[in-house]
Amino acid sequence: MGSGQLPGRTDGHQHVRVTTPVPPGTPLPKPTPSTDSLPAAVLPAATASVPEPTAAPPPLGRRLAAELVGTALLAAAVVGSGRQADALTSDAGLRFLANVGASAAALTVLITLFGPVSGGHLNPLITAGAWWTGRGTPAGLPLREAVGYAAAQTVGAVAGTGLADAMFGHPVFRLSAVSRGSGALWLAEAVATGTLLLVVTGATAAGRGRLVPALVGLWVVVACWATSSGGFANPAVTLGRALTDGWTGITPGSVPGFVLAQCAGAAAGLGLAALLFDGRERAHPGVRPGPSDKR
Repeated sequence: MGSGQLPGRTDGHQHVRVTTPVPPGTPLPKPTPSTDSLPAAVLPAATASVPEPTAAPPPLGRRLAAELVGTALLAAAVVGSGRQADALTSDAGLRFLANVGASAAALTVLITLFGPVSGGHLNPLITAGAWWTGRGTPAGLPLREAVGYAAAQTVGAVAGTGLADAMFGHPVFRLSAVSRGSGALWLAEAVATGTLLLVVTGATAAGRGRLVPALVGLWVVVACWATSSGGFANPAVTLGRALTDGWTGITPGSVPGFVLAQCAGAAAGLGLAALLFDGRERAHPGVRPGPSDKR
């Protein structure tokens, strides 16, 4: 038996350490080294046996269903709120205000709802951006799945447009007569879509992914009011809106110009995001993530 002060204590109290006799011949356990005392070069090998927890993505079928349903609800909100506003007032400004508010709110809710399932893209160009930025990485979206996403979104947008017109007692899938073909409108679509891709990709690269639903909803409000095209910024929903004769529609002949402008804007937005947000630490050496941004 012996007595002594425990290491690291400075309170001056004495403690008695009691030892139990070990029978002769009993093998002693080998001491387990603490990683705190290992050299830095040994630490990776010492901790490599503990795998990082990884969550497998939901099955592709479930993700495609989420994109189809989400885009259908988005298109129904855009077209349906236009029908409702048209029935309630003849004031064009109030109709547009109601339509923009409902569309932005729906988009925010739907991205938040379906984000954990499929990513909540609801837009072929957001899907293309996810594929492009994630190519060559284990967590990236494969091209085959990206094509499936775009197909599901397009089907959903067409179905949602028909659903909205059916809910308000209008003929389903009647071609629009609202012409939207001019250089100014194409430029506006490129700006609206490019900024949308910049917002989504930049916020994700900067570690602000959880804010994307709110940021997208806010940008939709701005784009609708600040661009001459009304900020369609979504090829799938643009195609769906060609199949409604309400004021939110677009003639089938105007769709190609809008879609090409949207694609050009998306490419520019992705380029700007790569230039400005090339990783969280490289974006600005003095910026460090806050506690709420650490994952």
